[in-house]
Amino acid sequence: MDATPPTASRPHAARPQSSRSWPGEEVNQSLLPFRPTLRIRLTMFYGGMFLLAGLVLVLVMYLFVSQSFNAATHMPSFSFAGNITVQTPDGQVLNGPQLNQWIADYQHAHAAQALHQLILKSISALVALLILAVAFGYAMAGRVLRPLGRITRTAQQVASSDMHRRIELDGPDDELKELADTFDEMLERLDRSFESQRKFVANASHELRTPLAINRTLLEVQLSDPGASADLQQLGKTLLATNERSEQLVEGLLLLAASDNELTERRPVDLAEVARQALEQTRAEAVDHGVRLTSDLRPAVVGGNGVLLERIALNLLQNAVRYNQAEDAWVDVKVSTVEGAGELVVSNAGPVVPGYELENIFEPFRRVKGKERTRSDKGVGLGLSIVRSVVRAHGGAIEASARPEGGLVMRVRIPAG
Repeated sequence: MDATPPTASRPHAARPQSSRSWPGEEVNQSLLPFRPTLRIRLTMFYGGMFLLAGLVLVLVMYLFVSQSFNAATHMPSFSFAGNITVQTPDGQVLNGPQLNQWIADYQHAHAAQALHQLILKSISALVALLILAVAFGYAMAGRVLRPLGRITRTAQQVASSDMHRRIELDGPDDELKELADTFDEMLERLDRSFESQRKFVANASHELRTPLAINRTLLEVQLSDPGASADLQQLGKTLLATNERSEQLVEGLLLLAASDNELTERRPVDLAEVARQALEQTRAEAVDHGVRLTSDLRPAVVGGNGVLLERIALNLLQNAVRYNQAEDAWVDVKVSTVEGAGELVVSNAGPVVPGYELENIFEPFRRVKGKERTRSDKGVGLGLSIVRSVVRAHGGAIEASARPEGGLVMRVRIPAG
């Protein structure tokens, strides 16, 4: 049930990863020991603006008070006749000029001390107010961003299982309410689209399978008639093979449509058991094609749907067996746990296929040039498309690489359950 003999040196990821990096993201991650959420960034912005405004205010106040001190404490110079002297409170005996200098130094020292105390008290008050401003800013940011949190939670619930959830945000008619209403309209359209798709798949499953099954039954009854001529027998076998290929095509298309969405329910599944079941189903076909099967299956528990995961292993094995044209044909299957994920690796011998022919190996109905398209034993060209779709639904990744001596290595990774 496959598309083309795989060989591609270019890796194919089943799900595009959101690895987009925004300016300053690396700096934030390296400087902050926590996740810089929008609420925290807004709080830091509020606090920073308050601190900057407070420092400017303290500086301006310092300049104004300093000027006021100079104006308020300015005293005229005294002149003394003869040899009159004055004794200061600290015991110094000064004449007229010395007294004037002493008074100026005394005023300057006390003004500087007063300004120093003013700066210390202002900074202390600023720090206390900054703490209050940060707490108030954090609370206000949370209040402002509460609608965004509601939108996020609704989106998570929709993505996990419930497409019927809506935000239905109340409040003033502002930008956030407009965003929530737009999101609700988008969800409504998506819900209708998915519902239409589900109905189409269900109807197509019945409408397409039934006539094919009737045709197969009629052909088998006709072929079982011992009085049928040789030409009629040959025609019946040809029509039966064509009908079989049509059934495979319909089954593949329906499975591709059904598995193209992310799974809503996951259960622990051992990839080794999945691969073992696929090997048992493929063993007879491998014997018919003269292909030797080897395996190294180690426990690897992942989260997903067992039936769909078995379809991954079965399609890869059937693809490796059917397109294996080496003299010493072999297929090797390995299952292990790598970096917290279950990994399934299917390697096979075969002809060396140019990479450009396998550029679109996972696209539906793609085949390598020169392959017979009318033979049903080669599949209908949907096998690898189904594999990629199922891997994507499990949140995993798949990559195909060519062996230099011929054949392929197909590597599938599914996140652990």
